[in-house]
Amino acid sequence: MEIKAIQFRKDGFYSQPMVFGGEEGQEKFDKNVRYRGSLQNYLIDTGTEVILVDTGLPAGFPEGAPDKDAPLFLGYVADEYMDAFKKLGYKPEQVTKILVTHKHADHTGCLKEFPNAKIYVNEEECGADEFQGLDNIVPVKFTDGAYYNFPASQKIADGIHYIKAKGHTLGSSIIVVELDGLFYMIQGDVTYVDESLYANKLSIAFEDLSAARETLNNVREFVSHHPTVYLSTHTPSALESLESKRVMDLAKPVDAPLAEVDFSQKKEESGKYVCSVCGYVYDPAEHDGVPFEDLPDDWKCPRCKQGKDKYTKA
Repeated sequence: MEIKAIQFRKDGFYSQPMVFGGEEGQEKFDKNVRYRGSLQNYLIDTGTEVILVDTGLPAGFPEGAPDKDAPLFLGYVADEYMDAFKKLGYKPEQVTKILVTHKHADHTGCLKEFPNAKIYVNEEECGADEFQGLDNIVPVKFTDGAYYNFPASQKIADGIHYIKAKGHTLGSSIIVVELDGLFYMIQGDVTYVDESLYANKLSIAFEDLSAARETLNNVREFVSHHPTVYLSTHTPSALESLESKRVMDLAKPVDAPLAEVDFSQKKEESGKYVCSVCGYVYDPAEHDGVPFEDLPDDWKCPRCKQGKDKYTKA
């Protein structure tokens, strides 16, 4: 069995208030501290199956430019997701299963590109917009009981477990792959950056705060007792951990550099804004020509119900 990263964005950032401020409030943290960001999903080659964990952003998703006042910048396009996938030497028709960590666009953008795959989704999330029109959805009911300290799980294949991890969304899940004595924990947005796991901080992006705290507690307990390679979606620390098989040690945080951001780079503004939580793109052309700036202060994202402050320019 082999785990490979499919990287499609690079050189992004996440501000400390965004990734630490979920419980204590963003004002408690320094907006000028920015952690490195990237975007990658994962491929598991079992030798008999090709299994994906999430499927990136849709082709043509707005790139934008870094803004010093923004909570995050997803990064510059390294490759479109499907191009990055094909560079690993695989064809879409080879993929047999897709394990979805949660519904958001940076995790589900290319589901339709894999015609032979069964798409495994936490049953609580199957009604989300991102899964409509797909006839190959497999609702995961977590019928296999506890997986160590996690209360609910389902075995997908030998050494591959799908684990309920509610919080970031109501249907969030984690995938754990057991390989050569290590536990590879592939998670969507339990944390965006490893610094949050070390510091025991929740991000501001959640649908259920108490559930998000319980999930983070469970993750920290698991990695404290099992040799775990922690593989996130949003930080290049995960790429480094995967390459070196680096085990997460909460008592010895990795001294990773902060993000180096060039705010002098300017791009022509599209007028579009992107929700940093769910990936919804606000396009004035689809909203009677109303500019984002003219929306009322209490306007909410139509998909995830977050406020305007969670949006960044595209």
